[in-house]
Amino acid sequence: MNSLAASSSPYLLQHATNPVDWYPWGEEAFQKARSEKKPIFLSIGYSTCHWCHVMAHESFEDEKIAALLNQYFVCIKVDREERPDVDRLYMTYVQALTGSGGWPMSVWLTPELKPFFGGTYFPPDDRHGRVGFPSVLLQLSQLWRENRDRLQQEAERAVKALQHLARRHQEELNFKKEEILHHAYEEWRQSFDERWGGFGRAPKFPRPSVLLFLLSYAKCVESHASEQAQKMVRVTLEQMALGGLQDHLGGGFHRYSVDRIWQVPHFEKMLYDQAQLVLAYLEAGIMMNEKVFFDVIRNTLDYVIRDLTSLEGAFYAAEDADSKDESGIKKEGAFYVWSMSELKQLLTSGEVELITAHYHLQAEGNIPEEYDPHGELTGKNILMCFEGPLQADLEPLQKIKKKLFIARDKRSRPHRDEKIVTAWNGLMISAFAKAGAALKNQHYLKMAKQAATFIKKNLYDPHRGLLHRSYCGGKIIAEGFAEDYACLIQALLDLHDATSDSIWLSWAEELQEKMNELFWDQAQGGYFSSAAGDPHLLVRMKEDYDGAEPAANSVAASNLLRFSRCTMLRFKNPAMMAEQIFQTMAATLNSSPTAVPQLLVALCDWTKVSSQQFQCTDGTCSMPALEVWV
Repeated sequence: MNSLAASSSPYLLQHATNPVDWYPWGEEAFQKARSEKKPIFLSIGYSTCHWCHVMAHESFEDEKIAALLNQYFVCIKVDREERPDVDRLYMTYVQALTGSGGWPMSVWLTPELKPFFGGTYFPPDDRHGRVGFPSVLLQLSQLWRENRDRLQQEAERAVKALQHLARRHQEELNFKKEEILHHAYEEWRQSFDERWGGFGRAPKFPRPSVLLFLLSYAKCVESHASEQAQKMVRVTLEQMALGGLQDHLGGGFHRYSVDRIWQVPHFEKMLYDQAQLVLAYLEAGIMMNEKVFFDVIRNTLDYVIRDLTSLEGAFYAAEDADSKDESGIKKEGAFYVWSMSELKQLLTSGEVELITAHYHLQAEGNIPEEYDPHGELTGKNILMCFEGPLQADLEPLQKIKKKLFIARDKRSRPHRDEKIVTAWNGLMISAFAKAGAALKNQHYLKMAKQAATFIKKNLYDPHRGLLHRSYCGGKIIAEGFAEDYACLIQALLDLHDATSDSIWLSWAEELQEKMNELFWDQAQGGYFSSAAGDPHLLVRMKEDYDGAEPAANSVAASNLLRFSRCTMLRFKNPAMMAEQIFQTMAATLNSSPTAVPQLLVALCDWTKVSSQQFQCTDGTCSMPALEVWV
């Protein structure tokens, strides 16, 4: 066992028995690097990441590669879900250096934590024109011995570039708000896949914040643009639900599709995807009167209740892409795929015929070779369809699916990451609260309330007013980041709207006041991602990208606009602070508005706020939520 053995992070514990002499992020490792004058190898990932598992098996479990790492470097492992600040800083560097990013992330640092080289996945040997991991290690160790000054100069340049990037100044929006919104809409319209939904070709990610913006935009405009925005959302949500991206037996959605038609997913299931997709399906279902979307919502929330909820009522982080097949070998997607021989053993001939036609199954498997680079899915089928079930077939199909679900449940399950992340729980609380209110489901409201209660009891310090980032195995990990505050505040506002219980609004106000104190940039406006005072964080960043998870500033802008309807707040000028966020993010809004769709949702709201009248008494606002919230 190495130094990760004492960690509570499921990801770090996965590497606790590696022959690599790993250290967690902290002073012990930094001191070792300084005293031994060695560079640091920093590896960042998360426990349900398929390619993290691949690199771990190929390189970190290999004795010879581990010997190179131990000889020439001080090796540090970071769980990106526990330390998003560290991940964000070095991911920005890697993206600037290589033009792309992802996990596992591999970065080499000076003992002062300044980066001088980085990348993502490296193969265990030189192959297909790619330099293998051992070659990289040997070349960098030689450079460190023979040309250290050059690497340190490169590290200094990298830090200066990161500092320059972080110095985001307020500026005026170059365009009218309506022009910015229309510019973003036009970019997504041009990249929209008319046949299969989604944007661009492959791989395809759900990115629910884009769909939420398009729905919000559709309410702000009239004529053809509104119809087209709704069409893009409807087709995308329909095709995602029909394809392999949705788990047709157990509910919930996988992380992304490797192909254009949503057939072959990357099989991990993340809590934040379930939460945001529920919100997108809910908003679209109500706006378009698509009742089938409500079935998708119920299936997704039932999955979360069944498989991602702790005994205390909070929500776990994720389920892995990999699991053991019938021979005991771990493979991606093994839990979810089927061979025709398996189906024939479980079902009658008539049932096999029905499910084969409906889900496009094939005797040789329905997964194209080009989407199965390791040959793990050969001869297997993914349940996916190109059109919805006929009403006449619905009942027999449901019986077949129940049989398969029971049989699948006996398989070796994917690893579940049982971290309880505050920000992601906030997103899920919002989903349950809004779905509970809109669908008149008291159980969903109960789920939202008990998760919020868990966080208040276990991840909140009432004496200092501080949130913590995550909870796992009875241990609290790190103080909260701006995204934890923003997403939980949003959840509490949604709970208040759904239940009219002022306790949630009161706590939201307390948290907003603390968020302002810890993260607000007094000089330039907007929120830093992390609090001041961490000596090991070279640069405090402001996130300006709404990707798989919405950025803290984007969520906070909407929260502040919601607070602006109320009187007797614990803090002042929420609408003015929201405006300062837009000004701080003006460079992105002017040049690349599609980078921040969640912020565009807030921008839609901002165009309405000044013209609306609010009636608030006793600190409670009587005006209903803005249209973008159901």
